[in-house]
Amino acid sequence: MARDEKLTNMIQDVVDKGATSVEEIHRAIADLPLEVMARNGLFEQTAADVRRIQDRSIGAVYDTIREVNHRVTELASQLLEGHADDESPTEGA
Repeated sequence: MARDEKLTNMIQDVVDKGATSVEEIHRAIADLPLEVMARNGLFEQTAADVRRIQDRSIGAVYDTIREVNHRVTELASQLLEGHADDESPTEGA
């Protein structure tokens, strides 16, 4: 059973790190047009407002992905525990 737990934890960690990497790339790409606007003095307040809203929105999406990942990991652990219980030798057999 310890092997199953290690495996589910490893998968959870990989998915979390992957989501974080994609989030960082997403934020960088989404910020590019706002940087250009700000550098050129165009719509500075609008760009700042959009950046703030965009940052919260992107953060919420990836927080949700990580939360779902954690819940799936919990479910997988429970299923694996149940499966391990089914495979354990019974007394008197």
